[in-house]
Amino acid sequence: MTTELSLLYCPACERDCLAEAPPCPDGHGDRCPDRACVECGTALLLDAPLFAEIGRPAPARRAA
Repeated sequence: MTTELSLLYCPACERDCLAEAPPCPDGHGDRCPDRACVECGTALLLDAPLFAEIGRPAPARRAA
């Protein structure tokens, strides 16, 4: 399993830090919005509504 790292603002460190995706107990797998600061361990959350839309097909429009 590859650990996905990203650069996110950590409020505890008060700066941008590397964040990693911890094991997801909710079954999201690679699409889990949870992240943790690799320096202090503070839990971080990606923009969940936006994250949920990534890769989701656009809804079909119905004719009027």
